[in-house]
Amino acid sequence: MSTATYTVTGMTCQHCVASVTEEVGEIPGVTGVQVDLASGGLTVTSDAPVDDAAVRAAVEEAGYEVAAR
Repeated sequence: MSTATYTVTGMTCQHCVASVTEEVGEIPGVTGVQVDLASGGLTVTSDAPVDDAAVRAAVEEAGYEVAAR
């Protein structure tokens, strides 16, 4: 199992959290998504190494941005 963490910017409510969770959860191989509204933290778990570009694209599709590391 692989885990990756990100910081998502622009989320302001639980609807934002749900949107990010849904989009990231649709990435093939993703087995878990946890989003913390207060910190903007996003934790993604998957069977194989997490596809960083796919996660970033999914967050953008939900209408938010992944902060630079």
